[in-house]
Amino acid sequence: VEMSGLSYPEMEGCRNLLGLLDNDDIMALCDTITNRLVQPEDRQDAVRAILMYSQSVEELLRRKKVHREVIFKYLATQGVIVPPATEKHNLIQHAKDYWKKQLHLKLKETPEPVKTEDVRLFQQQEKEDKKAEKVDFRRLGEEFCHWFFELLNSQNPFLGPPQDEWGPQHFWHDVKLRFYYNTSEQNVIDYYGAEIVSLRLLSLVKEEYLFLSPNLDSHGLKCASSPHGLVMVGVAGTVHRGNTCLGIFEQIFGLIRCPFVENTWKIKFTNLRIIGEGSLAPGTLTKPAITFEPSDLEAFYNVITLCGTNEVQLNVKQALDSGTGDQALCSGDEALLNKRELSLPNPLKH
Repeated sequence: VEMSGLSYPEMEGCRNLLGLLDNDDIMALCDTITNRLVQPEDRQDAVRAILMYSQSVEELLRRKKVHREVIFKYLATQGVIVPPATEKHNLIQHAKDYWKKQLHLKLKETPEPVKTEDVRLFQQQEKEDKKAEKVDFRRLGEEFCHWFFELLNSQNPFLGPPQDEWGPQHFWHDVKLRFYYNTSEQNVIDYYGAEIVSLRLLSLVKEEYLFLSPNLDSHGLKCASSPHGLVMVGVAGTVHRGNTCLGIFEQIFGLIRCPFVENTWKIKFTNLRIIGEGSLAPGTLTKPAITFEPSDLEAFYNVITLCGTNEVQLNVKQALDSGTGDQALCSGDEALLNKRELSLPNPLKH
């Protein structure tokens, strides 16, 4: 089913307009619009993907690769004459008006085929919107955590052969991991990119033989979603090696739905914080809990997207102080960090 947000005349118009772009621009445009997740076989394939994954005419024509001159030239071929100095946003409006007129003409000539096509697109869009509303984020968070930690833990050599393939395919290519822990000194390390992030998480269980046991009851798991379609999952649990409990962990995931595979979410960023048993209050180990609220998760999302602007970091100091793994860089509360020490013994030698 085509999910494009373009009407039939807009589709045809944009197809003709894209015909005026050279191959390099078409391929680059396809990469941008599909987030490099579609590898087109040829130019025609790329144009098809561009049209299908564009949310609207506006979004497509505003792209840098669709130069002002191209829209101007297209309008001229259609007999729409505008002054040569017209700015790009006005040219886009001319194109939209022209296609709207085409749609009305088509509806008058042949009410049936176009109508059904447009109705189908509209119904499809409605269905998508309803589906988005219906997502039960709590259940999504639970299912995601079951899947993630089972898969990660199964890479621990002590547990027999891995149950499934771990790798960069579960992350967006520009994923970021912030890993906070304390050994002899304070450590906050950032890792970027699907390959590096997946390898760093893998080494925790494969080389350091850790086992992360999430607490998925109402205190250990918190979920929230942002208006942009990002789902935040916060989870707390205990960290083990063999029969020894080493401490607790808190981890936040930012998930974004993959538009090309039904019901699949990939990790856009994750923050992992590990706190050693020595620095915990008595009794904390029995039921580790995520200490922040869903509203904090949203504030935390804003920090991720805007990190670097001190005002933002200070405004959400509270959210960060409640254990989201960002204190070291954003709250400046050294004493708090130094109190929480984690000693991870060297991996067992065999």
